[in-house]
Amino acid sequence: MLETSARLLRLLSLLQMHRDWSGPALAERLGVSTRTIRTDIERLRRLGYPVDATPGVAGGYRLGAGSSLPPLLLDDEEAVAVAVGLATAANGAVTGIEETSVRALAKLEQVLPSRLRHRVRALTAATVHVPHPGQSNVDAGVLTAVAAAIRASERLRFDYETHSDAIEQRPPQRREVEPHRLAHWNGRWYLVAWDVGRSDWRTFRVDRMTPRTPNGARFTPRSVPETEVAERIQRGVGAATWRYRARVRVAAPANAVRMRLPAAVTIESDGPNYCVIQVGSDTPHSLTLYLGLLDVDFEVLDAPELGEHLRATAERFLKAAGEN
Repeated sequence: MLETSARLLRLLSLLQMHRDWSGPALAERLGVSTRTIRTDIERLRRLGYPVDATPGVAGGYRLGAGSSLPPLLLDDEEAVAVAVGLATAANGAVTGIEETSVRALAKLEQVLPSRLRHRVRALTAATVHVPHPGQSNVDAGVLTAVAAAIRASERLRFDYETHSDAIEQRPPQRREVEPHRLAHWNGRWYLVAWDVGRSDWRTFRVDRMTPRTPNGARFTPRSVPETEVAERIQRGVGAATWRYRARVRVAAPANAVRMRLPAAVTIESDGPNYCVIQVGSDTPHSLTLYLGLLDVDFEVLDAPELGEHLRATAERFLKAAGEN
Protein backbone atom coordinates (compact mmCIF):
# COMPACT_ATOMS: atom_id res chain seq x y z
CA MET A 1 0.00 0.00 0.00
CA LEU A 2 1.30 3.45 -0.90
CA GLU A 3 2.17 5.95 1.81
CA THR A 4 -0.48 8.64 2.24
CA SER A 5 1.45 11.51 0.54
CA ALA A 6 2.54 9.33 -2.40
CA ARG A 7 -1.00 7.93 -2.71
CA LEU A 8 -2.47 11.47 -2.83
CA LEU A 9 -0.11 12.42 -5.66
CA ARG A 10 -1.01 9.24 -7.55
CA LEU A 11 -4.72 9.90 -6.99
CA LEU A 12 -4.34 13.46 -8.27
CA SER A 13 -2.50 12.18 -11.34
CA LEU A 14 -5.32 9.73 -12.07
CA LEU A 15 -7.97 12.45 -11.72
CA GLN A 16 -6.06 14.58 -14.22
CA MET A 17 -5.82 11.71 -16.71
CA HIS A 18 -9.55 11.05 -17.19
CA ARG A 19 -12.66 13.16 -16.86
CA ASP A 20 -14.60 10.71 -14.61
CA TRP A 21 -13.57 7.96 -12.23
CA SER A 22 -15.78 5.69 -10.16
CA GLY A 23 -14.84 5.08 -6.53
CA PRO A 24 -14.23 1.32 -7.03
CA ALA A 25 -12.07 1.97 -10.11
CA LEU A 26 -9.85 4.38 -8.18
CA ALA A 27 -9.69 1.98 -5.24
CA GLU A 28 -8.59 -0.85 -7.54
CA ARG A 29 -5.89 1.27 -9.22
CA LEU A 30 -4.45 2.37 -5.87
CA GLY A 31 -4.94 -0.90 -4.01
CA VAL A 32 -7.05 0.59 -1.22
CA SER A 33 -10.68 0.53 -0.07
CA THR A 34 -13.37 2.88 -1.36
CA ARG A 35 -13.52 4.36 2.15
CA THR A 36 -9.84 5.32 1.87
CA ILE A 37 -10.60 6.92 -1.52
CA ARG A 38 -13.32 9.06 0.07
CA THR A 39 -10.89 10.12 2.81
CA ASP A 40 -8.19 10.99 0.27
CA ILE A 41 -10.66 13.00 -1.84
CA GLU A 42 -11.42 15.11 1.24
CA ARG A 43 -7.69 15.62 1.80
CA LEU A 44 -7.29 16.88 -1.78
CA ARG A 45 -10.18 19.29 -1.29
CA ARG A 46 -8.56 20.71 1.84
CA LEU A 47 -5.39 21.26 -0.21
CA GLY A 48 -7.37 23.35 -2.69
CA TYR A 49 -8.16 20.81 -5.43
CA PRO A 50 -11.84 21.08 -6.49
CA VAL A 51 -12.92 17.43 -6.76
CA ASP A 52 -16.58 17.07 -7.69
CA ALA A 53 -18.49 13.95 -6.59
CA THR A 54 -21.64 12.50 -8.18
CA PRO A 55 -23.64 10.03 -6.02
CA GLY A 56 -25.33 6.88 -7.30
CA VAL A 57 -24.39 3.78 -9.28
CA ALA A 58 -23.22 5.81 -12.29
CA GLY A 59 -21.57 8.41 -10.10
CA GLY A 60 -17.95 9.04 -9.39
CA TYR A 61 -15.29 11.69 -9.04
CA ARG A 62 -14.18 14.46 -11.38
CA LEU A 63 -11.49 17.14 -11.05
CA GLY A 64 -13.28 20.45 -11.55
CA ALA A 65 -12.41 24.13 -11.84
CA GLY A 66 -12.02 26.13 -8.66
CA SER A 67 -11.65 29.77 -7.66
CA SER A 68 -7.84 29.52 -7.61
CA LEU A 69 -5.27 27.45 -9.49
CA PRO A 70 -3.89 24.52 -7.48
CA PRO A 71 -0.55 22.87 -8.38
CA LEU A 72 -0.71 20.58 -11.40
CA LEU A 73 1.02 17.27 -12.03
CA LEU A 74 2.62 16.88 -15.46
CA ASP A 75 4.11 13.77 -17.02
CA ASP A 76 7.49 13.98 -18.79
CA GLU A 77 6.09 14.73 -22.24
CA GLU A 78 3.71 17.39 -20.91
CA ALA A 79 6.47 19.08 -18.89
CA VAL A 80 8.78 19.26 -21.92
CA ALA A 81 5.97 20.62 -24.11
CA VAL A 82 5.07 23.31 -21.57
CA ALA A 83 8.72 24.36 -21.10
CA VAL A 84 9.33 24.64 -24.86
CA GLY A 85 6.08 26.55 -25.30
CA LEU A 86 6.99 28.98 -22.53
CA ALA A 87 10.46 29.52 -24.01
CA THR A 88 8.90 30.28 -27.39
CA ALA A 89 6.38 32.70 -25.85
CA ALA A 90 9.16 34.42 -23.88
CA ASN A 91 10.82 35.40 -27.17
CA GLY A 92 7.72 37.28 -28.29
CA ALA A 93 5.87 34.58 -30.22
CA VAL A 94 2.70 35.64 -28.38
CA THR A 95 2.58 39.37 -27.75
CA GLY A 96 1.82 40.51 -24.21
CA ILE A 97 2.77 37.40 -22.23
CA GLU A 98 6.57 37.51 -22.52
CA GLU A 99 7.27 38.45 -18.89
CA THR A 100 4.76 36.02 -17.37
CA SER A 101 6.16 33.26 -19.60
CA VAL A 102 9.66 33.84 -18.23
CA ARG A 103 8.43 33.75 -14.62
CA ALA A 104 6.57 30.49 -15.23
CA LEU A 105 9.55 29.00 -17.10
CA ALA A 106 11.89 29.84 -14.21
CA LYS A 107 9.60 28.03 -11.77
CA LEU A 108 9.30 24.99 -14.04
CA GLU A 109 13.07 24.81 -14.73
CA GLN A 110 13.71 24.75 -10.98
CA VAL A 111 11.86 21.45 -10.53
CA LEU A 112 12.56 19.74 -13.87
CA PRO A 113 14.73 16.60 -13.60
CA SER A 114 18.08 16.94 -15.41
CA ARG A 115 17.03 14.44 -18.09
CA LEU A 116 14.06 16.65 -19.01
CA ARG A 117 16.16 19.83 -18.93
CA HIS A 118 18.45 18.27 -21.54
CA ARG A 119 15.46 17.44 -23.73
CA VAL A 120 14.06 20.98 -23.45
CA ARG A 121 17.42 22.52 -24.34
CA ALA A 122 17.86 20.15 -27.28
CA LEU A 123 14.43 21.07 -28.64
CA THR A 124 14.93 24.82 -28.21
CA ALA A 125 18.42 24.61 -29.75
CA ALA A 126 17.00 22.81 -32.78
CA THR A 127 14.24 25.41 -33.23
CA VAL A 128 14.87 28.56 -35.24
CA HIS A 129 13.17 31.70 -34.00
CA VAL A 130 12.89 34.40 -36.67
CA PRO A 131 12.51 37.75 -34.89
CA HIS A 132 10.52 40.59 -36.36
CA PRO A 133 12.41 43.82 -37.23
CA GLY A 134 13.88 45.40 -34.10
CA GLN A 135 13.50 42.23 -32.02
CA SER A 136 16.55 40.50 -30.56
CA ASN A 137 17.06 36.79 -30.02
CA VAL A 138 17.61 35.89 -26.36
CA ASP A 139 18.64 32.46 -25.12
CA ALA A 140 15.82 31.10 -22.96
CA GLY A 141 18.46 29.67 -20.62
CA VAL A 142 19.83 33.16 -19.97
CA LEU A 143 16.34 34.50 -19.30
CA THR A 144 15.52 31.75 -16.83
CA ALA A 145 18.92 32.13 -15.12
CA VAL A 146 18.25 35.85 -14.60
CA ALA A 147 14.67 35.23 -13.49
CA ALA A 148 15.81 32.55 -11.04
CA ALA A 149 18.40 34.93 -9.54
CA ILE A 150 15.68 37.58 -9.08
CA ARG A 151 13.36 35.03 -7.45
CA ALA A 152 16.11 33.75 -5.10
CA SER A 153 17.46 37.28 -4.32
CA GLU A 154 20.97 36.21 -5.34
CA ARG A 155 23.62 38.44 -6.89
CA LEU A 156 24.07 37.87 -10.61
CA ARG A 157 27.53 37.80 -12.19
CA PHE A 158 27.95 38.11 -15.95
CA ASP A 159 30.07 39.39 -18.82
CA TYR A 160 28.44 42.34 -20.56
CA GLU A 161 29.08 43.83 -24.00
CA THR A 162 27.89 47.44 -24.18
CA HIS A 163 26.88 49.25 -27.36
CA SER A 164 30.28 51.00 -27.43
CA ASP A 165 32.13 47.73 -26.78
CA ALA A 166 30.47 46.15 -29.82
CA ILE A 167 31.31 49.12 -32.08
CA GLU A 168 34.93 49.43 -30.94
CA GLN A 169 35.41 45.64 -30.64
CA ARG A 170 36.43 45.77 -26.99
CA PRO A 171 36.18 42.68 -24.73
CA PRO A 172 33.03 42.37 -22.56
CA GLN A 173 33.02 43.87 -19.06
CA ARG A 174 32.63 41.81 -15.88
CA ARG A 175 29.61 42.96 -13.86
CA GLU A 176 28.04 41.93 -10.56
CA VAL A 177 24.54 43.16 -9.76
CA GLU A 178 21.56 42.72 -7.50
CA PRO A 179 18.88 41.84 -10.10
CA HIS A 180 15.52 43.53 -9.57
CA ARG A 181 13.18 43.15 -12.58
CA LEU A 182 13.12 41.74 -16.10
CA ALA A 183 11.11 43.67 -18.68
CA HIS A 184 10.21 43.06 -22.32
CA TRP A 185 10.01 46.29 -24.32
CA ASN A 186 10.06 46.99 -28.06
CA GLY A 187 11.11 43.44 -28.94
CA ARG A 188 14.00 43.28 -26.46
CA TRP A 189 14.59 41.99 -22.92
CA TYR A 190 16.09 44.30 -20.28
CA LEU A 191 17.26 43.79 -16.71
CA VAL A 192 16.98 46.57 -14.14
CA ALA A 193 19.53 45.94 -11.38
CA TRP A 194 21.60 47.59 -8.68
CA ASP A 195 25.19 47.58 -9.99
CA VAL A 196 27.40 46.64 -7.03
CA GLY A 197 30.61 48.03 -8.57
CA ARG A 198 29.05 51.38 -9.51
CA SER A 199 26.72 51.71 -6.51
CA ASP A 200 23.83 52.78 -8.72
CA TRP A 201 20.91 51.46 -10.73
CA ARG A 202 21.68 50.26 -14.26
CA THR A 203 19.68 48.85 -17.19
CA PHE A 204 21.18 45.92 -19.15
CA ARG A 205 20.15 44.32 -22.44
CA VAL A 206 19.79 40.61 -21.73
CA ASP A 207 20.96 39.55 -25.21
CA ARG A 208 24.34 41.16 -24.39
CA MET A 209 24.73 39.27 -21.10
CA THR A 210 26.67 36.03 -20.57
CA PRO A 211 25.88 34.79 -17.05
CA ARG A 212 28.59 33.23 -14.89
CA THR A 213 27.87 30.47 -12.41
CA PRO A 214 27.41 30.05 -9.58
CA ASN A 215 25.45 33.12 -8.51
CA GLY A 216 26.79 35.39 -5.80
CA ALA A 217 25.63 35.95 -2.25
CA ARG A 218 22.00 36.53 -1.27
CA PHE A 219 20.84 40.10 -0.77
CA THR A 220 17.87 41.99 0.62
CA PRO A 221 15.85 43.37 -2.34
CA ARG A 222 15.62 47.16 -2.56
CA SER A 223 12.19 48.73 -2.65
CA VAL A 224 11.54 50.38 -6.02
CA PRO A 225 8.06 51.28 -7.41
CA GLU A 226 7.17 49.48 -10.65
CA THR A 227 6.53 52.82 -12.37
CA GLU A 228 10.09 53.86 -11.59
CA VAL A 229 11.39 50.59 -13.05
CA ALA A 230 9.54 51.30 -16.30
CA GLU A 231 10.90 54.87 -16.41
CA ARG A 232 14.47 53.64 -15.83
CA ILE A 233 14.16 51.25 -18.76
CA GLN A 234 12.77 53.92 -21.07
CA ARG A 235 15.53 56.37 -20.11
CA GLY A 236 18.35 53.85 -20.12
CA VAL A 237 17.44 52.09 -23.35
CA GLY A 238 17.60 55.17 -25.54
CA ALA A 239 20.66 56.77 -23.95
CA ALA A 240 22.64 53.52 -23.98
CA THR A 241 22.55 53.31 -27.79
CA TRP A 242 23.60 56.92 -28.46
CA ARG A 243 27.00 57.29 -30.06
CA TYR A 244 26.71 61.07 -30.56
CA ARG A 245 25.39 63.38 -27.85
CA ALA A 246 24.65 67.08 -27.67
CA ARG A 247 23.29 69.74 -25.34
CA VAL A 248 20.78 71.94 -27.15
CA ARG A 249 18.94 75.07 -25.97
CA VAL A 250 15.38 74.95 -27.35
CA ALA A 251 13.08 77.97 -27.72
CA ALA A 252 10.08 76.32 -26.06
CA PRO A 253 9.00 75.57 -22.47
CA ALA A 254 10.15 72.27 -20.97
CA ASN A 255 6.62 70.87 -20.58
CA ALA A 256 5.85 71.54 -24.26
CA VAL A 257 9.06 69.90 -25.47
CA ARG A 258 8.60 66.85 -23.24
CA MET A 259 5.53 65.80 -25.23
CA ARG A 260 7.62 65.59 -28.40
CA LEU A 261 10.64 63.71 -27.06
CA PRO A 262 11.25 60.12 -25.84
CA ALA A 263 11.88 59.40 -22.17
CA ALA A 264 15.65 58.95 -22.73
CA VAL A 265 16.10 62.69 -23.44
CA THR A 266 16.96 64.77 -20.36
CA ILE A 267 15.15 68.13 -20.22
CA GLU A 268 15.99 71.05 -17.91
CA SER A 269 13.92 74.22 -17.74
CA ASP A 270 15.77 77.43 -18.70
CA GLY A 271 13.21 80.08 -17.89
CA PRO A 272 9.54 80.26 -18.89
CA ASN A 273 10.16 80.08 -22.65
CA TYR A 274 13.31 77.96 -23.01
CA CYS A 275 14.75 74.61 -21.96
CA VAL A 276 18.02 72.72 -22.38
CA ILE A 277 17.92 69.13 -23.62
CA GLN A 278 20.58 66.42 -23.68
CA VAL A 279 19.86 64.36 -26.76
CA GLY A 280 21.71 61.84 -28.88
CA SER A 281 21.62 59.49 -31.86
CA ASP A 282 23.73 56.96 -33.75
CA THR A 283 24.99 59.61 -36.21
CA PRO A 284 25.18 63.43 -36.30
CA HIS A 285 23.09 63.36 -39.49
CA SER A 286 20.24 61.51 -37.76
CA LEU A 287 20.41 63.91 -34.82
CA THR A 288 20.24 66.89 -37.20
CA LEU A 289 17.03 65.63 -38.80
CA TYR A 290 15.62 64.70 -35.39
CA LEU A 291 16.11 68.23 -34.02
CA GLY A 292 14.55 69.70 -37.14
CA LEU A 293 11.36 67.75 -36.45
CA LEU A 294 10.87 69.72 -33.21
CA ASP A 295 9.78 72.64 -35.42
CA VAL A 296 11.17 75.28 -33.00
CA ASP A 297 14.29 77.43 -32.91
CA PHE A 298 17.27 75.91 -31.11
CA GLU A 299 20.96 76.54 -30.36
CA VAL A 300 23.66 73.86 -30.10
CA LEU A 301 25.65 74.46 -26.90
CA ASP A 302 28.38 71.92 -27.69
CA ALA A 303 29.04 69.09 -30.19
CA PRO A 304 30.96 70.71 -33.12
CA GLU A 305 30.25 67.67 -35.32
CA LEU A 306 26.54 68.40 -35.00
CA GLY A 307 27.16 72.04 -36.00
CA GLU A 308 28.89 70.91 -39.18
CA HIS A 309 25.96 68.70 -40.14
CA LEU A 310 23.48 71.48 -39.39
CA ARG A 311 25.30 73.81 -41.78
CA ALA A 312 25.52 71.14 -44.50
CA THR A 313 21.83 70.30 -44.13
CA ALA A 314 20.85 73.99 -44.18
CA GLU A 315 22.81 74.56 -47.41
CA ARG A 316 21.21 71.51 -49.01
CA PHE A 317 17.71 72.69 -48.07
CA LEU A 318 18.39 76.25 -49.30
CA LYS A 319 19.64 74.84 -52.60
CA ALA A 320 16.52 72.70 -52.92
CA ALA A 321 14.38 75.80 -52.28
CA GLY A 322 16.17 77.72 -55.05
CA GLU A 323 18.07 80.05 -52.71
CA ASN A 324 21.65 81.11 -53.50
